[in-house]
Order: sequence, then structure tokens, then C-alpha cells
Amino acid sequence: MSTAMIDESNVHTAEQPHRHRISVQDYHRMVEVGLLGADAHIELIDGAIFDLAPTGEAHRATVRRLEQRLRRAIAAQGIVVRNTPIRLGADSEPQPDLAVLRARPDGYRTAAPGAADTLLVIEVSDSTWHYDHDTKVPSYARHGIPEVWLFDLTSATVHFFRGLTGAHYADEAATENPGLTFLPGLTDVAVDLAEVLPRA
Repeated sequence: MSTAMIDESNVHTAEQPHRHRISVQDYHRMVEVGLLGADAHIELIDGAIFDLAPTGEAHRATVRRLEQRLRRAIAAQGIVVRNTPIRLGADSEPQPDLAVLRARPDGYRTAAPGAADTLLVIEVSDSTWHYDHDTKVPSYARHGIPEVWLFDLTSATVHFFRGLTGAHYADEAATENPGLTFLPGLTDVAVDLAEVLPRA
């Protein structure tokens, strides 16, 4: 009795299950009808809903120090916001730790900020380095955010993503000793980043 050999390459196709992307409109509707809690710690990135990781004292302290220095440096030239949703296209609404927005007469009371309003996004990473670096930074580039600063608390390093070219940042630099750093899109505005990162 002969046994026929099956060529599995012809049986299993390369077709993958379809991923259903969620739009910002769907996302907000899910909150409205109670599928997602209004106080849920989540964000929408490129059509996928991600949980926001809990933050520790080092993370919160770093964000506070950065926010204070940014507010002093920027004064009336821009607006500093913390954990504020930014509308990026039809399928992304991230909540960066900090963002610097263009000054707007209504103070963003009538509409959420978008990519065109955002000069700088800052993320502070402790346990979230891979998510921030591999998922959020590329998404910011694709949606036209001109500059991202990523503070890595684990290695006590600041990564700067600049030179937006197409959908990528052409210039990525990192330093363990950040100092006076100019902010994009503002006239002669710089912030001293020295001693912002917690040291052992």
C-alpha cells in the first residue's frame, strides 16, 4: 500500500488573518458606549489600542522636572502639555508624557491638538523602552511630528530624533550628559536638560 506524499507548500497559503484597524472615531465611540472606560489608561497607535504602563517615582519625577524647565523656557511662545491626547491622522491618538504645542488663541479648548500643532514630543521610558522606541517613535515620524526626545531612565540616556525626512528621522543622537538644548519651531528658546535624569 503506497502512501502519497503531500506537498505542504501547496496546502498552506501565505495569506494571513486580516487585522482590523480601529479609527480614532471608533475609539472615542467605544468610550462613549462604555466598551472602554473613560478613565482607562490606554492610547491608540496606528489603529491598535495599547495599555499605558504604570509609572514609577523616577518616571514621575523626571516628567515634573522636564515640565517645569520647559514652561520656564518657553513662556508665551508655546504651550507645554502633559499626558494630553494628540490626534494623528485617522487611526492614532497617543498620549506622550510631554509635548510642546504651538500657541493657539483658543488654548486648544475647542479641538484636540494634531500633528501640525505639535513642535516636540517627549517620552520618558523606564520599563517601556522597546514600545516607545520601536512603536511610538516611528509612528510620530509617519505622522509628521518634527522632533522627539526619548529619555531612557534605565541607561540614563537621552535620545534625540530629528531631521524628519519623509516618514523617518534622519538624525538620531544619544547622550548621557545632555545640556542646553534648543527647542524646534521656537525662536531662540533652549532648555537646560542637565540633571533632569535621575542618577544612582
